[in-house]
Amino acid sequence: MNGIDFYEMITNMSIPVWVINGVIGVFLIATVYLFFERFITYNAASSSSFNFVVALRDTLGRGRVDEAQQAARRFAKSPVARVVEAGLIAYRQGRDALTMQGPEDVGEFDVVDSVNRALERVKERETAGLRKGLGILATVASITPFVGLLGTVIGIINAFGMLSEGGGIAKVGPGIAEALMSTAAGLIPAIIAGVLFNWFTGRVESMVVDMNDVSSEIIDYVLREGRA
Repeated sequence: MNGIDFYEMITNMSIPVWVINGVIGVFLIATVYLFFERFITYNAASSSSFNFVVALRDTLGRGRVDEAQQAARRFAKSPVARVVEAGLIAYRQGRDALTMQGPEDVGEFDVVDSVNRALERVKERETAGLRKGLGILATVASITPFVGLLGTVIGIINAFGMLSEGGGIAKVGPGIAEALMSTAAGLIPAIIAGVLFNWFTGRVESMVVDMNDVSSEIIDYVLREGRA
């Protein structure tokens, strides 16, 4: 039994189906690029965050805020480090204001509230950065099956057009094969993008939990030390 001649089928595709499969190809390339880019980014962030948290607990345990800030700059790839650095900067600025000007001169200023706002601002920004590209993966996962289905519909229309001109399965077979190929082509990037979206979303949520945990530790430290 003769197999399907894919080369002949591809070269004989109609222009609309070519365009549709080209769009699907672009989606697939974008998905592969985001996989490597996010994978490298998340691995670097996780590794840096682990090393930073170890250094942070050592330095803050001894009350060395300056060294904690230096550690945050040293592990700059860590979103946790960037959040903590913002909190420590706010803490030092607030502490210096209270020391140099006195509580009466700074009015209702609260060091803990200032640190908390700084942590929240940077945490939101870092979370948005971690989610960069995930919207594209969600879009690819949701629309490429429909793009492939559009190619399928066009291919079937072409096949029935050939059938109306006369001829058997040998004549309409390539058109039907072209239609089914578009469906398969649309499903491939959709499946890959869907799996990657769920996987990467889990990793982002894990890093957000880390940022929340360490932020709480910073607030606890400020509550113990900052008000004095």
